Amino acid sequence: MIKNVLQLLEKSADIYPEKRAFSDQEGFVTYRDTVSQAKAVGTYLTGFGRQNSAVAIMLDKSKETLVSFMGTVYSGNFYVPIDENMPEDRVKKIFGVVRPFMIIADIKNREKAESVADGVPVALYGDIAVTKAEEEKLREVRAKSIDTDPVYALFTSGSTGVPKGVVCCHRSVVDYSDWLVETFGFDSRTVFGNQTPFYFSMSVLDIYATIRSGGELHILPRKYFTFPMKLLVYMNEKQINAIYWVPTMLCLVANMRALERNDMPFLKKILFAGESMPVKQLNIWRKYVPDALYANLFGPTEITDIGVYYIVDREFTDDESLPIGRACDNVGVLILNGEDKEAAAGEMGELCIRGSFLALGYYNDETKTNSSFVQNPLNTQYPDLIYRTGDIVSVNERGELLYHGRRDFQIKRQGNRIELGEIEAAAGGMSEVEACACIYEKQKIILFYQGLGVSQEDLQNMVEKKLPSYMFPDIYIKLPRFPVNANGKIDRKGLREGYLSGEIRELGNV
Repeated sequence: MIKNVLQLLEKSADIYPEKRAFSDQEGFVTYRDTVSQAKAVGTYLTGFGRQNSAVAIMLDKSKETLVSFMGTVYSGNFYVPIDENMPEDRVKKIFGVVRPFMIIADIKNREKAESVADGVPVALYGDIAVTKAEEEKLREVRAKSIDTDPVYALFTSGSTGVPKGVVCCHRSVVDYSDWLVETFGFDSRTVFGNQTPFYFSMSVLDIYATIRSGGELHILPRKYFTFPMKLLVYMNEKQINAIYWVPTMLCLVANMRALERNDMPFLKKILFAGESMPVKQLNIWRKYVPDALYANLFGPTEITDIGVYYIVDREFTDDESLPIGRACDNVGVLILNGEDKEAAAGEMGELCIRGSFLALGYYNDETKTNSSFVQNPLNTQYPDLIYRTGDIVSVNERGELLYHGRRDFQIKRQGNRIELGEIEAAAGGMSEVEACACIYEKQKIILFYQGLGVSQEDLQNMVEKKLPSYMFPDIYIKLPRFPVNANGKIDRKGLREGYLSGEIRELGNV
């Protein structure tokens, strides 16, 4: 019985001990070395006597980061990836929620780690990776573990300005990786070209499909994503044959005409998720890489990564939209209307998910957990948990799910899920700001604000100190006062209409 993700790693290490597991521009670690170094890290962490507690990982994206993840799990604890470029204010908020007992950093990030630690010890990866492994200690830890123990917590945007920590357990990750390998045929010959950050749920596919199949995960250099020609040449050099990217990056390659000038003979599986994939750019990829499998994957962090998927099986015109497909195996899909009844054929409703892919909930936030992970309203006979995604969908005549947008203030941008309320909370924290509101229109975040003594420059500087770059507003608009609706609330619909019509100045004077 597989009840721990480390069993996936160890099985591959037994079969392919000298094969590359994780690699980057600087080198690689074999499966044997990954297990050895991860056990060293795990042994070090067991010395703190903690179990099912958080370890923050603050390393530059590298193979060492991945070994740190596995080492944390060996210690019976769960890892929390921290973006090394994240503003300190946001890191402190995350630490305030998850309360790590240890921060693992590299030399480059040591100073930043210590500045946000607030008494939490900081260990350098290079120092602890040479710890002598104590097999008996690790066996004791493993013997106590069960499949609902947490593996990781990934932090997403929170509407109140406090990030939400989604906690996923061993059972969810094991089941998800099994589905991936069976559905897409990943095996020991698979070489993933990793694009997504490790604090983003899409990386779960790259990591765990790799160790489940005995493949290789190669971290593509971030700098090459601004130079698509160099990126494709590099991918061919590394014989990358599978990718799982956000559509923004696929579109960048297509729009820069890099595919016209580079054959991609190795690339056979092209998966994407995190935002809508424009068919126009997909058709460019299909034209120049015609023999690859293409799949549109869909799901939030709260269901490990994916709940529904669509393998592209027909032609689409440039102005069509891709379906998001059908439920993954062992995933239950419900579409609920506004009365929490099952939506009728063709009717739009909220996508809800049930099954073993579900996360455990939000760390240290029972209220948010209980509002999103709820009893299935279609079943009142026994406990039957579902996750309310907030995504509005319908079913077409082929039985495929179609995506129609969100029911709340949450957006998906460049593969990142963002609560507009968190941006508003950051801007509203400036004492001179009397009111503010965000909308998302034409792929841009627009921040409206009101306040006599606030300048755009000062507000922008403050917001950018509090939020990661992918959440920065694209446009700032100062209003004399906000339009309000009948309930006395900010009229967001009016803001949107005024922005689109160009009458925003008149709206501000209502």
